[in-house]
Amino acid sequence: MIASARLRALGTSAVLCVTDPAALSRARRELVRELRAVDLLASRFRTDSELTALNSRAGERVRVSRRLFEAVALAVDVARRTGGLVDPTVGRALRLAGYNRTFIVVRARDGSFLAVSHRSPGWGSIRLDSERLEILVPAGVELDLGATAKAATADAVAASVHRVTGSGVLVSLGGDVAVAGPVPAAGWPIRLADAHDAPLASEGPVVAVHGGGLATSGVSARRWQVRGGERHHIIDPRTGSSAITPWRTVTVTGATCVDANAASTAALVLGADAPAWLGLRGFSARLVRHDGSVAFVGDWPRIEARAA
Repeated sequence: MIASARLRALGTSAVLCVTDPAALSRARRELVRELRAVDLLASRFRTDSELTALNSRAGERVRVSRRLFEAVALAVDVARRTGGLVDPTVGRALRLAGYNRTFIVVRARDGSFLAVSHRSPGWGSIRLDSERLEILVPAGVELDLGATAKAATADAVAASVHRVTGSGVLVSLGGDVAVAGPVPAAGWPIRLADAHDAPLASEGPVVAVHGGGLATSGVSARRWQVRGGERHHIIDPRTGSSAITPWRTVTVTGATCVDANAASTAALVLGADAPAWLGLRGFSARLVRHDGSVAFVGDWPRIEARAA
């Protein structure tokens, strides 16, 4: 019997499922504790977050907490592994595109915001000193950890809940899914949709996750009106603007949720070359074009068929 809880956090939906109903209360407390911690650590929208403090001191060497240092180091590593397609230095580009408040506020605007593009010097310009726990963000650069911090939180909470309760667990944070421990006999069923908070009874394929992580990135849900058009939150670091992509959503499986999220985000940015890029790196993926047609990579057709 699976027990579950759902809540709102980090501007998105959070879902927690456990195979042992007796573990749900403790698991939920662990999830809430971790979500509060990462919000205070890495939110771009909180004036009291540690990331906001670091961005405000761009151009200086800043001593930070070990946790923020590790979060930035992870984001830099993901940037390196994706060849800069997923880059934490796009924070200013996101702000200038109009994503300078929580998404509820951004979505409610009347479209008069004047969006502009901004190319940063890139992830290679960040300096990390692991001995002193110091970070140098170049002057004029703003970090955004949204592409990695949420996925890393899903991985961390799943591992922590399993460690302290022994239960099998699934954590989903806005489409970023991590599992740990024993799984249901047929795997954890995940329904795929353009929106992370789509009703469970909505239409869409179902896949079964037996381990590791799964992430869905898309450009349909987080869109907003600006003067003369629309923007979305997936920034192409090569242009400093919302990515122009043939894909509406990309779903990828990975050894961890961080791996899956990095690949799904990179695929959206890369565009038409994404299937080949994913295939060369051994990922299985489902890519949905704007017209609804679908492309598969790796073992994905079999993954979807096994869950049918």
